[in-house]
Amino acid sequence: MRTRQSVCVRKARYASAAVALDAAKVAGLALRPYRCDRCWQFHLTSRTKGRWMPTTSRYS
Repeated sequence: MRTRQSVCVRKARYASAAVALDAAKVAGLALRPYRCDRCWQFHLTSRTKGRWMPTTSRYS
C-alpha cells in the first residue's frame, strides 16, 4: 500500500533504519521503521498487520 503524501509530510524522517530504531527506543514506544515510497527515507510506525516482525530472543 502506498503512503499518502499527507502522512509522509507530517512524520519525522530518518536517513536509515538504524537511526529510526534509535529514535523509537528513546521514545520508549513499540515502533518499527519502514522505507517510505514517497520520500525514500525512513519513518516509524506502530502498525504490524501484514508485516513480518522478528521475534526477540528471551535469552539475550
